[in-house]
Amino acid sequence: MPSIFSYQSAEVDWCEGNFERSPVIAEYYNTVNATTLFSLLLLTPLSFLVLEGCWCGEHFLSSRQVSGSTEPAWLQLCLLLAGIFSMYFHMTLSYVGQLLDELSILWSLAVAYSFWYPKVYFPRFIKSRQHFFWLSGATTVVTTLMSFIKPALNAYALNCIALHLLYLTWRELKKCQDRRVHRMAAVMVMWWVLAISSWLSDRWLCGLWQAINFPYFHSFWHVLIALSLLYLCPLVIYFDVNYEMPSFRPKLGYWPSDSWPIVVPYIALEEPHKQC
Repeated sequence: MPSIFSYQSAEVDWCEGNFERSPVIAEYYNTVNATTLFSLLLLTPLSFLVLEGCWCGEHFLSSRQVSGSTEPAWLQLCLLLAGIFSMYFHMTLSYVGQLLDELSILWSLAVAYSFWYPKVYFPRFIKSRQHFFWLSGATTVVTTLMSFIKPALNAYALNCIALHLLYLTWRELKKCQDRRVHRMAAVMVMWWVLAISSWLSDRWLCGLWQAINFPYFHSFWHVLIALSLLYLCPLVIYFDVNYEMPSFRPKLGYWPSDSWPIVVPYIALEEPHKQC
């Protein structure tokens, strides 16, 4: 029986040929493009820094703190681990690499849900953010244990969570009249549709792509889903500020400029402004 750490011991493989460009890297391009998560890790703090810089740090900590740590640090850590484990999985195609890759994504989603899921959508028996935090943690632990039952299905289950995120976005957009918010949501959905199309194409049409010598759609998935998250994070923060900090008016912006072809979305807060 092969070791769970050994090369190609995972239950899944992707369309890119293995060890074609390096004797120690199973899927070269999938491994390299997994670094887009690291790029996302470097870019998303801009969304947080502009936001946090607009109010007193003391008020920020008291209103947006759970278990002694603020959400940006937790999310950045999860994204960092997701990038590392994704690279490790595609480099080795090991069973352990597969689980680490998928579970790091699961726990990243759990952190995002715990901190940012709107209170108006809480189940009736949940009375506070702290209760929801523990419910999310318990659910994630159970889901983590279930992921060992049939690891080949884990990726499909994780992608289904995106449907719930899209549903929540649609619910929030119905309440919002800001055209910039609607435009950012449309761009986010566009990147997600391209990403999931690439993922499914690599999974279901591998024979076709191998026949034309272009089996790189899972690499595209890494880049496109990172772009989608780059727009999703500011959207989530925008809605969160509306709920949790109603005295502030969030405004979406793009760095360095709206007119640039490649931009980083961020949140700025307009008056009224609390004085420290």
